[in-house]
Amino acid sequence: MSRVALVTGGSRGIGAAISIALKAAGYRVAANYAGNDEAAAKFTAETGIPTYKWSVADYDACKEGVAKVEAEVGPVDVLVNNAGITRDAMFHKMTPQQWKEVIDTNLTGLYNMTHPVWTGMRDRKFGRVVNISSINGQKGQAGQANYSASKAGDLGFTKALAQEGARAGITVNAICPGYIGTEMVRAIDEKVLNERIIPQIPVGRLGEPSEIARCVVFLAADDAGFITGSTITANGGQFFV
Repeated sequence: MSRVALVTGGSRGIGAAISIALKAAGYRVAANYAGNDEAAAKFTAETGIPTYKWSVADYDACKEGVAKVEAEVGPVDVLVNNAGITRDAMFHKMTPQQWKEVIDTNLTGLYNMTHPVWTGMRDRKFGRVVNISSINGQKGQAGQANYSASKAGDLGFTKALAQEGARAGITVNAICPGYIGTEMVRAIDEKVLNERIIPQIPVGRLGEPSEIARCVVFLAADDAGFITGSTITANGGQFFV
């Protein structure tokens, strides 16, 4: 029986690429999404991957959503915490709401999603948790104190939980993408993209969502069991740790 993978934010952008790559690798995949019903329906129609709607910022919704996925698809063996939002503002203009929304989704969301699947993974002596952080969680970014803090927190969560899961056969790893050619990034003014962003990337281009997806498939594999608490930095050479 193939393993079950649950991808949050899994119907668009990097998440969609991850969902598709995991399905191609033989996993039974469920994709969570938060709000865009039309995009989710189109994604399911095109890929055959079922989508489930809830906010990762809501613990009870996560618990109920995971239970539904496990009832309909199977016990979750691989969890990809990909869902994330931005509420950018320079710090002196950042509102408490902008701070809270980003932390609740990007950081607390990892707790909310991982906690409901953790006991099952421990009981089955197998699990893979892959957290999608960001280059800006490593180096920081002006106008993103909230986002950078949340993504740096994801890395601390990864390292701590990896130590707890190791003896139970659960690995916990992170991926830090740089600038990836998603719909959101490609919507940036072309002049800004070509004159300010891409010149900072040594390989001279944006990354592709499929390149992040391949990292996830690698970490999710049964034979990746000796890799835990690690961070894959996939940013085209823009920042080294």
